[in-house]
Amino acid sequence: MVVLKSVKVESSKKSSELLVLGRFKNVDIKKTISFLSLEDKNIILNAISIDLSDGDSGDYIMIPGSSSYKRIMLFNLGDKKKLTNDKMRAFGSKLYSLVNSKKIKSMLIDTKSFNMTTNDKTQSIVEGIVLGSYKFEDYKSKKNKRNYLTQVSLMGNVDKKTVIKAQIIGESVCFARDLGNHPANILTPTYLANESQRISKAKNMKCTITDVSKFEKMGLGSFYGVARGAKEPAKMIIVEYNGGPKSQKPIALVGKGLTFDTGGISLKPPARMDEMKFDMCGSATVMGVMNAVSILQPKINIVFAIGSTENMPGSDAQRPGDIVKAYNGKTIEVLNTDAEGRLVLADVLSYVNKNYKPQYMIDFATLTGAVLVALGHRASGLMGNNDKLINKIQKSSKATDEKVWELPLWPEYTKEIQGKYADIQNLGKAGAGTITAGAFLKEFVGDTPWCHLDIAGTAWGPKEPEYQPKVGATGVAVRLIYHLLEN
Repeated sequence: MVVLKSVKVESSKKSSELLVLGRFKNVDIKKTISFLSLEDKNIILNAISIDLSDGDSGDYIMIPGSSSYKRIMLFNLGDKKKLTNDKMRAFGSKLYSLVNSKKIKSMLIDTKSFNMTTNDKTQSIVEGIVLGSYKFEDYKSKKNKRNYLTQVSLMGNVDKKTVIKAQIIGESVCFARDLGNHPANILTPTYLANESQRISKAKNMKCTITDVSKFEKMGLGSFYGVARGAKEPAKMIIVEYNGGPKSQKPIALVGKGLTFDTGGISLKPPARMDEMKFDMCGSATVMGVMNAVSILQPKINIVFAIGSTENMPGSDAQRPGDIVKAYNGKTIEVLNTDAEGRLVLADVLSYVNKNYKPQYMIDFATLTGAVLVALGHRASGLMGNNDKLINKIQKSSKATDEKVWELPLWPEYTKEIQGKYADIQNLGKAGAGTITAGAFLKEFVGDTPWCHLDIAGTAWGPKEPEYQPKVGATGVAVRLIYHLLEN
């Protein structure tokens, strides 16, 4: 949950419980505080005279206030030339934590002293503040820490629309985190369907839920094979957003929504199986973007699609060696029931491709443990069939500091998934597990530009940068994809 109530812009100087001033290394503080009263200036200069940090990044000085401000904080920003957007985001998160720990309810940030001269820097620090305020304590009878700081104001010449957008995007990331952190006995395919219906009550949105009982008749044989072992009914969730002209082809965002993955009959080892509640984080990314879109209403058309089920070893569960038929007509030999996410995505991708004819598709999935071996928790694996789309994602990755790394999809990898008894098989023959999984998905997108993001290493686990939660889901790629949609 997000504990901030509001982030707003103040056009003039106003009294506040806390005034926050940015302080750069080797920059004369007198210029920064020129707008303050003589009383406040003297208080600050006296405090600095006994401080030896000289603006070292991340340090701060808390100064007793005056008649104008109860307290003043000098927040050290380091070298001005090295102030990146991601550092601003990390500073925002740290600032929230520091101020909240002082039991302060509201703060006023002087944006000029923070060098917030561009919209992207404004957006970054606001995102950081919102992301830093995130806590997930829904199931704790006793909360660990009280939330004191609930209101943040920005003083200076900043764009109000940018501030509003940043808060909404930050809250949408936190919404995706919430979805990932809920336990599987609460967050079921039905839960995701209900949340999608709630969001789609917004302007320009329409939600269609298809129950597992209709899968076979519709030709979703690959998806059905995974779903048949579970008691919880699987759902295919489609949300259409039509904010652009009718002639404009939609963008398709597709998420893997495995609300719990036991591995099926190819049962996973018990150690850390509890983390398999995070196997729906691809759908959380899609729904986080969906939430931002529902509020910000960009002038584009989007199809949000989620395939959601549990993968359970029930009496009717599919077996290793079974052969299923996907929506696009390809037959699949199931060598391992724990390679189930690609089976779900195969049908959802081909269904969306055929019925909505998107200009391009991007899918998000905690698909392989192999991507964690290759990239750790630092970057998501990126694959695709279109260099232009890959380049666009890479540009948005750099702009948002959500790291991706391209892996090849050469024809040699497609040979690795050719089946003995069916068209293809759901495991590669040897090695390169992340890439052969991508090669498998490629079989279900036709000629439509498409990219796949394997987020198994980034959806949970990263402990840095500062604005990442120390435990649980990260809400990965929500910021990246919203930037992509706008650009």
